Amino acid sequence: MQHGKYRFIVGFLAAPLGLYAIFVVWPFIQSIYYSFTDWTGLSPDFQMVGFDNYTRMFHDDIFWKSLWHSLLFALLLPLVTISLALFFSFMINVGGRRRRGGPAISGVRGSSFYKIVYFFPQVLSIAIVALLFAFAYNPDSGAINSLLRGIGLDGVQPLWLGDPNLALWCVMAVLVWSTVGFFVVLFSAGMASIPADLYEAALLDGAGRAKTFFRITLPLLWDTVQSGWVYMGILALGAESFAVVQIMTTGPGGPDYSTTVMVLYVYQKAFRDGQAAYATTIGVALLIVTLLFAAVVMRLGRRERLEF
Repeated sequence: MQHGKYRFIVGFLAAPLGLYAIFVVWPFIQSIYYSFTDWTGLSPDFQMVGFDNYTRMFHDDIFWKSLWHSLLFALLLPLVTISLALFFSFMINVGGRRRRGGPAISGVRGSSFYKIVYFFPQVLSIAIVALLFAFAYNPDSGAINSLLRGIGLDGVQPLWLGDPNLALWCVMAVLVWSTVGFFVVLFSAGMASIPADLYEAALLDGAGRAKTFFRITLPLLWDTVQSGWVYMGILALGAESFAVVQIMTTGPGGPDYSTTVMVLYVYQKAFRDGQAAYATTIGVALLIVTLLFAAVVMRLGRRERLEF
């Protein structure tokens, strides 16, 4: 019976594990291999060059800029996005005042409408979001500067994406706006599963909204928050940041490489400059950064599991 059980399990796992190895693990191995060559990506001919690409990467100022920008994305975007999502979802589900004849615990008035409003950016493609905000940030005809002029702030007309000191923060704001709604819905679903008796008991004991959040809501949602943090960090290091920077910024990645992130730098080296081997070297560095980020978040966020 035991041998039959194991054959049954292996039979089900063989196909998905095989596909995973072919389409996920093998490309990683190939990338690491090509990082030790001089492959251009345009010719099948290449030679082994050892650690030359890695030596070049460590002396590449643009690489260090892109690494710093990616780290800022990975650290600040999850912090801001998840904090906002937790606040909004708490207000939607628990933060309302008690109404006469109604339940002791409820969300603010119009909470169902707010869920739709917050989730709306998820309906739009990230490319469409980036284009819309690129028009909004236009210093001459954009909606933001037009609004500033309309309220009498003609002297406050930033260049936004044209200013090296502001461009990166403008891109981050777009990513926060486009992703916070997803986490609002995610955390709202988690909060809806927390028994209302816990909140009612806390209110009877005199606990305020803030104490209720930190003593009840956050501990019981911690596993979801931790998973969301890792997910948001991976988005910030990967496709989401690439799409927004590629579409919105000059260069792209400018001005003066002020918005260049690692995934964009990989793309530029591979498809613009024809340096596929060097691009895979930067890709290996991005893989290491992503794995370290996930490991650190999971390690620092480890705590005893609470059940209800």
